[in-house]
Amino acid sequence: MKYMLLIYGAEQDWTDDERHECMIESKRISDELKDQGKLIDSAPLHGVASATCIRVREGRRMTTDGPFAETAEQLGGFYLIDVEDLDEAIKIAERLPPASKGTVEIRPLLPIPVPN
Repeated sequence: MKYMLLIYGAEQDWTDDERHECMIESKRISDELKDQGKLIDSAPLHGVASATCIRVREGRRMTTDGPFAETAEQLGGFYLIDVEDLDEAIKIAERLPPASKGTVEIRPLLPIPVPN
């Protein structure tokens, strides 16, 4: 089953050294999952200040740049995995360094129906 692990955290909660160590450990886990055939993709995201949001309302596009979220935690990265079940996804999520300072949200992917 495919799962998206969404990494949330407060950007200011990480020192440069902690962020560097997090990247090293996250890369190690990614490589391990890839070797096991369980990793589809993973990546960190640039900071929230680099974000651009698009909304279309009544046929009109609205664009917002920069920090737009008034939440304590922002989306900071993702893992897309293919594992046996939710229990296995949880075991992977709890190993990820950002789980110690933020949140790892686990969401199953819906298959896209293929027309006959």
